Amino acid sequence: MIRAEPLLRNLSRFCAGRAKQQTCRLRTLSVTDAVNALRPFYFAVHPDFFGQYPREREVNENSLKRLNSYLECLQRPGQKSLQPTQLTFYIRDTSNDPNSPQHSANTSEFRAVTFTLQSKDLLSTVVKILKSCSLSTDHVQDSQVDKGLDHRNGNLPFNRPIRWDKTYYSFTGYRDPEEELDCTVRMEPALGSWLHKNRESASERLSVSIPLRDELDRLKTELCQRLEINDIRWQRTWGVAHRCSQLHSLARFAKQNSTVLCNVKGCTLIFGDNSGMNAAGQIMLGTVDVHHHWRKLLDRLPFYSDLHSHLSVLKERTSYLLGDVELIYNEDLQPTLMLEDYYRMLKTFHQNVTVTQPLFHPRSLKGLQIILENHSSAPSLLRAGQLNVPVTCDPTVLQWFILAHAQSARTSLRREQEFEVEQKKLISDCTERYGLERLYKEPSVSSQQMVRCCQRLLEGQVCELRGMHLCISHFYSVLQDGDLFVPWDWKQ
Repeated sequence: MIRAEPLLRNLSRFCAGRAKQQTCRLRTLSVTDAVNALRPFYFAVHPDFFGQYPREREVNENSLKRLNSYLECLQRPGQKSLQPTQLTFYIRDTSNDPNSPQHSANTSEFRAVTFTLQSKDLLSTVVKILKSCSLSTDHVQDSQVDKGLDHRNGNLPFNRPIRWDKTYYSFTGYRDPEEELDCTVRMEPALGSWLHKNRESASERLSVSIPLRDELDRLKTELCQRLEINDIRWQRTWGVAHRCSQLHSLARFAKQNSTVLCNVKGCTLIFGDNSGMNAAGQIMLGTVDVHHHWRKLLDRLPFYSDLHSHLSVLKERTSYLLGDVELIYNEDLQPTLMLEDYYRMLKTFHQNVTVTQPLFHPRSLKGLQIILENHSSAPSLLRAGQLNVPVTCDPTVLQWFILAHAQSARTSLRREQEFEVEQKKLISDCTERYGLERLYKEPSVSSQQMVRCCQRLLEGQVCELRGMHLCISHFYSVLQDGDLFVPWDWKQ
């Protein structure tokens, strides 16, 4: 280890300056900013406003689910590729507001908008959505675009946003983004009134889905016992009918290919977008693949098992070089990361940090966690306490970044563990108090947000939840199977 204090200070300044320059060049948008920026869009397409139009309501519900999955993938480190996603929404025409001076009885109530998402960063995706729906992007770009400007010649960007006088909007006819955003926030319903309005339709949908849910549980139990596997899971939030169909397909495949299924004993099967084995060693069955692809995958399972063993050895070697820090794969953050890709990432990272001596004393970083990212960016500390590190990170930059953030990472990890324990208890308390059939959250909702949401539920008195499936999310919605989605920061 380097001990000279002057050299340490110089290296620290150099690495901090280099990391700062890399960070300044990134065009970033936080998850919270993205949700706030998309509020005008959510209010324009929310299924609740299409009660008299069941077809359009269903289109928006399905498109919102696909959009939510797309945004979740963008937020996860290690995302290598993302398939272009075409979405169609029916947009409410805000000019139909009776109080609007442009209101006309002959104007249609909504219009159809179709667009394709293929951007790989959150900011561009949010701007694309808003522009495609003819919604203002000023409140996004004013605060974010300047963050991506190069700091060439030592010039810092002008951070204060431009605020036009109200007369500018009156004269030009442009919409005031601040008024528009405030209006959408005021329009957001309170939890009690929204439940009162949607409880009946959610209950009807739930009643229809109960036989399918029972069938799903039965099929899953039978297949797990028959194939001697640990579990069957799904990568996406498909509907119950869709999941039953996938299990029926697996049952037919099992009858026709009993010889190759001996390789799956003791494994976990996950229905996803692609067939293969993910970084955790779980078998992925692509829902769009035919049974021929599944058979080819199962024939290659011995190869995947060997590769997973090599991966474990490589993890141990890399961990030793980094003071026994734990290299982890997070299924929620990296759901599409396959085993071959993860092995290549780890091999590149291992070669990058292999120097004449370990970067840290053995066991000095035990308890810390690193998530590898395949994109070129500066290392960062995630909200849950993991160190997010690009595979090509310079060893010197990595060394001083870890030294600077080790204590904060330990504190965040400990706090996240406490939140998870508290979250589990609060979910149980809320489920019992309100007679819920199920209470869960989306992966994009943090444990801290879930804890705060459950605490507010227990502090207040919310009616019409008995027997329901309640999911804590970022927006209101009633799913096709009757699940209620409510934002974690719901209004009283």
